[in-house]
Amino acid sequence: MTTTSEEVWQLLKELIEAQKETEQLLKEQAQETDRGFQEIKERFAETDRRFRETERLLKQQSKKTDEQIGKLGNRLGEFVEWQVRPAVVRLFQEKGIDVHEFLPDVSVKRATGGLQIDLLVVNETEAILVEVKSKLSQGDVDEHLERLGKFKELMPRYRDVNALGAVAGMIVPEHIGNYAYRKGLYVLAQSGENVVILNDSKFKPRVW
Repeated sequence: MTTTSEEVWQLLKELIEAQKETEQLLKEQAQETDRGFQEIKERFAETDRRFRETERLLKQQSKKTDEQIGKLGNRLGEFVEWQVRPAVVRLFQEKGIDVHEFLPDVSVKRATGGLQIDLLVVNETEAILVEVKSKLSQGDVDEHLERLGKFKELMPRYRDVNALGAVAGMIVPEHIGNYAYRKGLYVLAQSGENVVILNDSKFKPRVW
């Protein structure tokens, strides 16, 4: 079977057309790939921008938080210095405990452990350990109970006195105050310009 020249030219024409279509498809695919890469590049750029903005906001928030903590620390210091310390002896005397001396910022370190007490209010027969917080929490109460449990072991000079516990706060949520009350602790709270003991006449303090 022989092939005519017309058939040869027809085959060549079809091959040329097929090649053109292939080149067009390759071009379109290349353009689509370029568009895909460009889209990915833009997405990476947007993600990077968002990361930078998030980092900036976090730094701002961290700075604000540090400032707030600093202010809160100052307020707590002022609360202790100007409200709790001047009143603490009088408040317990009004409750019938004739304390007459307080020791601020007591710190003890021994081989068996350590102890820090915000205020230690004493006389010859009683010692009251007072823990002061900006906002009192149940965790603070539990930690103070542990502190009271270690007090006489780490400060044996007070082994023969009745050790009592008290917690004080600029903010004392009602349920936390009730929790401390049930655990046998005195609860001191800010009331206007003064500090008061919230425990009523039915309260029986726990003695360590």
